[in-house]
Amino acid sequence: MNRAFDQFKHLKAIVIGDVMIDSYYWGKTDRISPEAPVPVVSVQKKENRLGGAANVARNIKALDAEVFLCTVIGDDEGGNTFESLMKDENMPVDGLIKDEKRPTTIKTRVISHHQQMLRIDEETVSPIDRKINKKLIDRIQSIIDREDIDVVIFEDYDKGLITPNLIKQVITFCREHGVPVTVDPKKKNFKAYKHATLFKPNLKELREGLKIELPEVNKESLDKAIALLNEKIEVDQALITLSERGVYINTAQGSKIIPAHIRNIADVSGAGDTVIAVASLCLALGMEPEFTAQLANLAGGLVCEQIGVVPINKNLLEDEALRLSK
Repeated sequence: MNRAFDQFKHLKAIVIGDVMIDSYYWGKTDRISPEAPVPVVSVQKKENRLGGAANVARNIKALDAEVFLCTVIGDDEGGNTFESLMKDENMPVDGLIKDEKRPTTIKTRVISHHQQMLRIDEETVSPIDRKINKKLIDRIQSIIDREDIDVVIFEDYDKGLITPNLIKQVITFCREHGVPVTVDPKKKNFKAYKHATLFKPNLKELREGLKIELPEVNKESLDKAIALLNEKIEVDQALITLSERGVYINTAQGSKIIPAHIRNIADVSGAGDTVIAVASLCLALGMEPEFTAQLANLAGGLVCEQIGVVPINKNLLEDEALRLSK
């Protein structure tokens, strides 16, 4: 186990996906507005954080690996803020492409007394145009060639950045160069990730992507679902997050449900980002699939104990993993 944590720092990863700014207004509420029957939040603090696929990149960096985020942002104030946040966290910005026709996605949350009161979304979900799509593919391939990348991660939020053409070209290029590809999918492109190395939907995404009911969640029903998945896209490994039930891992060597650890859950936002980040680095190191699933499961639970979208704390994860292994 110690070997995995020690070796993370030698890895290089690319994260491809829809990004956003997670903007927070923190405050307190002690009265109702005289204008309408709604609470008034007295703002005490404002904060901007890197969100969406950028949170996967933050998790990769928090584990001491080097990460390149390849994405499209707006050529606007939000885009400038996003780039500044990247630089503040000492992450390279050469994978960022600015599109003057596309606004930067911003999700603003109003939180009072540790409870989310409201969320405001500023975004467009239309697909990126062909010119930007080609520019992004060229940038990804250039970084893979230049940096000797160990793993490529697709973090799909269905916001228009990831297209079937992008998926096909990147996976083909990665297979030719021996680079594993991991995927955290959404419904729209669910069946486009043919020949991915590791495929990590949650239970809802699995149901929607395969258009199945899956009324009972057990090893047998999940085995059947993954058999159906492999008829369509042929992935090497499937890692299904099951919320409070834990995770399910399926490989050529077999399948297993790994139960979740009991936690004081404060906020589940971003847990999937942490799971795919940890699983991807373990995969790049050639760790056993069951160990990969166990560590990713543990990491996803740990970040749920904090409010807001936050990356994993490597030292906390290592300490917890060593404690549970005794």
